[in-house]
Amino acid sequence: MIVEYIRYKLPAADSGAFEADYARAAASLAASPYCLGYALERCAEEPGVYVLRIRWTSAQDHLQGFRRGEHFAPFLAAIRAYVPRIEEMRHYEPTAVTGGRAD
Repeated sequence: MIVEYIRYKLPAADSGAFEADYARAAASLAASPYCLGYALERCAEEPGVYVLRIRWTSAQDHLQGFRRGEHFAPFLAAIRAYVPRIEEMRHYEPTAVTGGRAD
C-alpha cells in the first residue's frame, strides 16, 4: 500500500466549487480497483489550503493502472481547473510508527 498526498492552495472563495468538483471526481476514485480509500481535508487556519489523501494498492498501480485506465479521464476532467494550484503531489510509504485512532 502507498499513500498519495496532493496539497492544493487556492482562493478561499473557490472552496465550495472545489469541494463540489472533488465530490464528482471521487466517483472515479471509488470505482477504481487500485484505490483503497481517500479523504479531502481542508486547513482550519487557512481555508483555501486542502490536502487530498489517497490510499493506493501500490505506486505502480496508481501510475500505470489508474492513470492509464478508464477512470482517470473522468477524474481529471472534474478537477482539471485545480491542477495549477497543486503545491505538492507525492507518494508516501507507511512506517511502523503509528498509534491512536489514525486510519
